[in-house]
Amino acid sequence: MRILEHRALRGPNYYSRYKTIYMRLAIDELEERPSDKVPGIADKLERLIPSIHDHRCSVGEPGGFLKRLRDGTWAGHLVEHLAIELQNLVGFSVGYGKTIDSYDPGIYNVVYRYRDEATGLAAGEAAVEIAQKLYDGEDVDLDPTIDRLKEVRDANALGPSTGSIVNAARARSIPAYNLTEGTSYTQLGHGVKQRRFQATVTDSSGIIGHSIADDKQWTKQILDNAGVPVPRGQACYSFEEARSAADWIGWPVVTKPLSGNHGRGVTTDITSIEDLKAGYEAAYAHHETVLVERYIKGEDHRILVIGGKLVAAARRRPAHVTGDRTNTIQQLIDIENSDPRRGVGHENLLTQIHVDEQTHRMLEQAGYTLDTVLPEGGIAFLKSTANLSTGGTATDLTDDVHPEVRFTMERVARLVGLDVIGIDLLAENLVLPLDQQSAGVVEVNAGPGFRMHMAPTHGTPRPVGEHVVDMLFPDPTNNGRIPITAITGTNGKTTTTRLTTHILRQAGHSVGMGCTGTVEIDNHVILRGDYSGPGAAQAVLQEPTVEHAVLEVARGGIMRRGLGFDESDVGVLLNIASDHLGERDIHTLDELARCKTVVVDSVKKEGGYCVLNADDPLVMEHGTYWARGEIIYFTMDPDHPELGEHLSDHRMVLSVKNGKIVLLKGKVTVDIVDVNDVPIAFEGHALFNVQNAMAAAGAAIGHGVEIDDVRAGLLTFHPTPAQMPGRTNYFEADGVKCLIDYGHNVPALEALESLVRGLATKRRIGVATAPGNRRDDDLRALGGQLASMCDLLYVYETDARGRETGETAKLIHSGATDADSSVQVETILSEQEAVAKAIAEAEEGDFLLLLVDDIEGTTERLKGRSFPTQAEIASGSRRERTI
Repeated sequence: MRILEHRALRGPNYYSRYKTIYMRLAIDELEERPSDKVPGIADKLERLIPSIHDHRCSVGEPGGFLKRLRDGTWAGHLVEHLAIELQNLVGFSVGYGKTIDSYDPGIYNVVYRYRDEATGLAAGEAAVEIAQKLYDGEDVDLDPTIDRLKEVRDANALGPSTGSIVNAARARSIPAYNLTEGTSYTQLGHGVKQRRFQATVTDSSGIIGHSIADDKQWTKQILDNAGVPVPRGQACYSFEEARSAADWIGWPVVTKPLSGNHGRGVTTDITSIEDLKAGYEAAYAHHETVLVERYIKGEDHRILVIGGKLVAAARRRPAHVTGDRTNTIQQLIDIENSDPRRGVGHENLLTQIHVDEQTHRMLEQAGYTLDTVLPEGGIAFLKSTANLSTGGTATDLTDDVHPEVRFTMERVARLVGLDVIGIDLLAENLVLPLDQQSAGVVEVNAGPGFRMHMAPTHGTPRPVGEHVVDMLFPDPTNNGRIPITAITGTNGKTTTTRLTTHILRQAGHSVGMGCTGTVEIDNHVILRGDYSGPGAAQAVLQEPTVEHAVLEVARGGIMRRGLGFDESDVGVLLNIASDHLGERDIHTLDELARCKTVVVDSVKKEGGYCVLNADDPLVMEHGTYWARGEIIYFTMDPDHPELGEHLSDHRMVLSVKNGKIVLLKGKVTVDIVDVNDVPIAFEGHALFNVQNAMAAAGAAIGHGVEIDDVRAGLLTFHPTPAQMPGRTNYFEADGVKCLIDYGHNVPALEALESLVRGLATKRRIGVATAPGNRRDDDLRALGGQLASMCDLLYVYETDARGRETGETAKLIHSGATDADSSVQVETILSEQEAVAKAIAEAEEGDFLLLLVDDIEGTTERLKGRSFPTQAEIASGSRRERTI
């Protein structure tokens, strides 16, 4: 078996409304060996992975997939179920999968759900290896595979603290995105409603507060001045100063670096000059300034304050082992480290205990070695600090905090100025006010870890991630989402996307727009290129000023990566016609329709709208079936026979009536605008743009835009390179009319034909091409359509896409001449030369139809060009004229 393609679909896609992995799998000779021809494969699989019995498959009951395997199915189906179950075995709960025949024998499209992209892809690769071994009768050792997948999982997983915030956000339907690979920098929400955080530091955390927390001496000074108990101490710059400070403060003392975290370089309960020197050197290794403080006898407590409120409190104890009269201290450490909750660093809820110099010193002070066998119940402390990152444990005490202690801790957060703060408090307990016991705040932490509160070793877990999300999004009805409009179809996508954006801007909104050509933020171009896929969604939804997102969605993006969002507020389906058939296993119009309807299938059910073209039979059949939310139809026929019931239910239809674009609802008719006043309609000659105008109006109305604002938008949107680059851009000078457009398929040209005939009065001179990945018949048909629209045609070629140079142009050329032998057709492979030849040929009364890729270059060339009049041609003279 061979994996031909393997990638993650990161949003709703052709196969599922949810994120899936797509695998194009060649099973080669196994096409002739369905599973019922492989003796014992089902029994062997069940012994290898007993939990595979839970897979119901199409049978609909436990053991269903194993029954399919015994009855006979293909290797791709086995790979699908293995990829699903391998993810379950490493902790990701997934269940959906599908295996589909392709148009190529022995090649299958395998899709399956994933939670973590890297783990999902790795599971697919492992599934192919295991399936091949099962078919070949080889033994399979599952343990190395599971270990490898766990390594991938752990390498890509969010840390516990970040994960708790992301999970809490998703529980409120707030979208979450990792912004920079390899970090925990995360965005919650979209556009202007977004909030960002890194680890547990939020975008509203004050930099001064962080600076204070990072300087222990500054922290102590602020708190001491405010009457908060802190240990007496001194900043030292040499060991001699440290020794003098210890004598002044009074032994025992603590040494720590001025700046640091996770207990690094901290030594406690120092009682001798020798230990002081070791403690000083340990702190100096982390910072050149060393603090010497009075040692406070008491328990180590971590207090977590979020948004000014104490939300969790835990007692921390340093890493330790408890004797059993049998095992040595080293053996007890090994037993403790075998706890599955312990991992490396912050990957798990607890951290592995590492034996280091501090461990040996602690044991030596207690009179122990690693070979000591402790008595039953005897405790050996292995670290001097209680940080979880050094192997410590935590006991939740949130419910035991005295009101005075609570007030003091919340006051510390305000004094330092942090919205998320971890306060290290040494105290005998938390049930008494601090002034009634030995106690002091020894440190505060910006970006504190949440592990000890989420899953304490003992006591009640606290939902601290929820507290962060509730602080960032205090309104429980705010899910951080901005309105999204997604627009698709075979033709008209870019025009409708730009027009919808224009209407929303006219209505006063800050709009982010992605389409074929650019990504724009409030009329400013930030990216150039083909942004009709998920890349545009990513760019727009991450922009902090955007209030509305309007996104063109093409079939290529849907098939390659899925949508770049999980749901939209308005989905627009303009039309479904033959284009790009034969690519990515989309060979029929029904398959293309399913691809396009992903956009309306992803509209939110409650409060969402689907805008559908009622004049397109495929849109009516497929779009109406898959549409979620309320449907708004648009049609050129106000008496459309299939919309009577829709109107009688007081739902909306946009149509043309008495020369006006109108909104119909029940028996009510609301005039929006005269068709002849809509610039892109070309006084009604451009019927396709009348439809695009209705679609854009429907999208705006779905967002609640007032009719007056819709009207203003339609009246002020012009077919110019500034507002509609490359879409029916119209010029006229010296009696020559010129139309620049991007149309590269038959349906687009059929839509243009009425406009061309309405504008042209003499010769029609065309320049055209198409990408080489169209089918031969499609390219010939394109040539035939061009022949019906042009008297003189120049065919060029810019994007062969796998064909031999000149092959695409030759097919278009032959299609044109076969359709109409009277048409003059010339092939000029260079686009620039073809455009130059057409311009040079044009004279007064001619019409230029330039279907080009280089929109800007062609427009600039035309701006400085003059055309001869009939009189000038007769006299041989020529004046300089410009467009």
